Amino acid sequence: MTAAKDFTLAELIVVAAAEAWRHDGELLAVGIGPLPRLGVSLAKLTFAPGLMLTDGEAMAVEDPVPLGPRGDYQPRYSGWMPYGRVFDSVWSGRRHAMVTPVQVDRFAQGNISALGPFEKPKVQMLGVRGFPGNSINHKNSMFLPNHSKRTFIEGEVDVVASVGFSPKRWQDGMDRSKIEIGMIVTDLCVFDFNGPDHAAQVLSLHPGITFEQVQAATGFPLLQAASMNTTAAPTEEQLAIIRRLDPHNIRATVLKGNPPGIRTAA
Repeated sequence: MTAAKDFTLAELIVVAAAEAWRHDGELLAVGIGPLPRLGVSLAKLTFAPGLMLTDGEAMAVEDPVPLGPRGDYQPRYSGWMPYGRVFDSVWSGRRHAMVTPVQVDRFAQGNISALGPFEKPKVQMLGVRGFPGNSINHKNSMFLPNHSKRTFIEGEVDVVASVGFSPKRWQDGMDRSKIEIGMIVTDLCVFDFNGPDHAAQVLSLHPGITFEQVQAATGFPLLQAASMNTTAAPTEEQLAIIRRLDPHNIRATVLKGNPPGIRTAA
């Protein structure tokens, strides 16, 4: 397939996010937010046919539903997926979600709840919702649109909403082997927590970004994966699918200014 020469950062991120589901087989796949949702839809249509998606309400779909107003478009439903059936998938481990926390720490713990002291937070958000149970029961990847030391923080997240690898959060004898953190996709790079002792390691740098830039924007040490490379550019075929699934260009609103996918030094 032919690599595109003209693409935005949002489109690069969609293609990078799709890779999170490459080896998953058959399970319920959920991308929370426009770019993760486009990513999982792209994966479904190009290399991961075993994924089952939802319409965001109460139905299962195999043909991804476009973002935004649909006009005369009628989704093709494959089954009923009410709240209870979602939990059947969650508890069985047959689910992989890409979520968007506001903070992540060196232990891969995420925060979607509040910022500041728990007793009197500066900012109150969603609460932990289903994040604790999801993170214990099934695989989770993450997307953070603004890679900075405010999002990838130096200490522990203000509210531990999802489990990670912090030893002080696990009692002796507890089984931590089931914790599965997938890919972390940001506006600068892609990384995971599969380094030695679950250290964060950069898998790819977005075009025009250096490892030094990423480390300077991260509150904890990063490693360079042995195979670290440049994040793959979208192909023309992938861009055509993304544009069909996002006819209103909602993807462009996720990132400030939505710069070109290949960035140059200022």
